[in-house]
Amino acid sequence: MRKPGQVSFAVVIPSYNEAATIRGVVERTLAQLPRVIVVDDGSTDGTSAALDGLPVTLIRNPRNLGKAASLWRGMAVALAENAAAVVTLDGDGQHRPEDIPRLLETHHADPHALVVGARLHEGGSIPADRYFANRFANFWIAWAAGQHVEDSQSGFRVYPASLLRALPPRLVRAASFVFESEILIEAGRRGLKLAFVPIPAIYEPQARRSHFRPVVDFVLITRMVAWKLLSRGLYLRGLLRSLRGA
Repeated sequence: MRKPGQVSFAVVIPSYNEAATIRGVVERTLAQLPRVIVVDDGSTDGTSAALDGLPVTLIRNPRNLGKAASLWRGMAVALAENAAAVVTLDGDGQHRPEDIPRLLETHHADPHALVVGARLHEGGSIPADRYFANRFANFWIAWAAGQHVEDSQSGFRVYPASLLRALPPRLVRAASFVFESEILIEAGRRGLKLAFVPIPAIYEPQARRSHFRPVVDFVLITRMVAWKLLSRGLYLRGLLRSLRGA
């Protein structure tokens, strides 16, 4: 039985300068789940104002703190409300809120799994530099996690609350996109399944340029993964497990 005020699921949408797309994304998300938390990461383009009148919780960062900090601020609110799981998606329109039920279906099949919407099956729809960088990252993150990884950089996910509550404080302070990569490894090392649901790769023409920096962010991710592997003596068993799952 749920406690008073408890919600089954909450959606967290980190946003930075998404005024052109955020209202449409949030309206479509509300049609899927009633609890939506938007974190405005110091936007300067009127992102927060675009949400006027919508029944959402809006959190404003005092300055641009990065995606990891924004995700965690929203997740902390959801956990405080006893959400059983947290759905995350981006505010730039590259994820379809209408696919939330598909991810939740996989979550219901295994409530302890970390569910990820995987885009790489549509490689032709993804900018080449991002596609190959993602493929490169997938191999190393899968090795460190000990499981096959289909899309390590997708932000469309369902996180079980039990996993989020167990994260070490250091991880929630990780730099930007490193957080989303490292949490896959943490989940794998804790014996949780990484489940992937195919989703379309969408790049809205009116959306702002991606905040992901192919060189800088992958250097940070690679450094994190290298440390994870070296700390476990290269974890060759994880490599074999990841390859068997391919």
